[in-house]
Amino acid sequence: MSELTPVEPNTWNGRVDLDGDPQQTQRWHQKIKPYSEHTGSSGLALLGLACDEGVRRNHGRVGAAKGPDLIRKCLANLPWNRDDELYDLGNVHCQDGDLESAQNQYSQTLLKALKEGMLPVGLGGGHEIAWASFKGLADFHTHDHKTPKGLNIGVINFDAHFDLRKPEKGASSGTPFWQIAQFCEHQNLDFHYMCLGVSRSSNTQALFERADELNVAYVTDDQVNKDNLDFLIEELTCFTSMVDHVYLTVDLDVFPSYQAPGVSAPAVRGIPLDLTATLLQTIKECAKVRVMDIAEYNPEFDHDLRTARLAAWLIHRLTDQPEK
Repeated sequence: MSELTPVEPNTWNGRVDLDGDPQQTQRWHQKIKPYSEHTGSSGLALLGLACDEGVRRNHGRVGAAKGPDLIRKCLANLPWNRDDELYDLGNVHCQDGDLESAQNQYSQTLLKALKEGMLPVGLGGGHEIAWASFKGLADFHTHDHKTPKGLNIGVINFDAHFDLRKPEKGASSGTPFWQIAQFCEHQNLDFHYMCLGVSRSSNTQALFERADELNVAYVTDDQVNKDNLDFLIEELTCFTSMVDHVYLTVDLDVFPSYQAPGVSAPAVRGIPLDLTATLLQTIKECAKVRVMDIAEYNPEFDHDLRTARLAAWLIHRLTDQPEK
């Protein structure tokens, strides 16, 4: 069982600036509307997956189910620098450990937002959100545009882990990209998957071999450095040029544990935030991102909302449209 519930109104609170043009001093909490007030206009659509059943199945630290609303709280006071609308679709809750039902509910809700011309921004929750996000995007193009044979989605994942595990007792937070690969195989589609920040100490040799067998493009955490930046930008540009649509997902455990302590599996090394920001800008500029999400935020281990603030900053950077 799963349940989609609206967000409590007091989640969205923040500062109100009274000096200057009101249209230029708005913050996210002033702009947000419940999806019930949607009038057909385009914009951003926030959707939470309040679930860590996948993390539990993957033997990680549970607590990510409480993540989406705390990310919202950190988004609330950020400046709104877009000229469109902002809607909150609420949270999909996983009930009684029924992960598959929650993923299906999430993908169908995301599909609804895509049909309305929105850019869905997912808030996790465990990385089981990835299969649900991809499935919603694939369903949108397959069902609405009748192009299953021409479906060409590129998946870009910032993550210390490949998450290419084969399901043993059902799906988990470690299986979503294997599920995507299987979907592509069954639909006779190319599997386009790029993973940045992979840790050699967090993935077995079998997972590296599986990534090679599936032609996964990957960059290890030690390769994300200033000397390699031009090469990384070139690799990303080449990858995005080969696909029609991009699904972008950021697992917060890709960052050093001092920057992102509130995750299910904290990183020892991680990748630099300043370089990540440059790479995200490169992806943003390709103008092909149709769905994005932030995964593995676990407030149970987050000191001073450090990780939630990082998640909010990443979302703001990816969705910001500064004045030209």
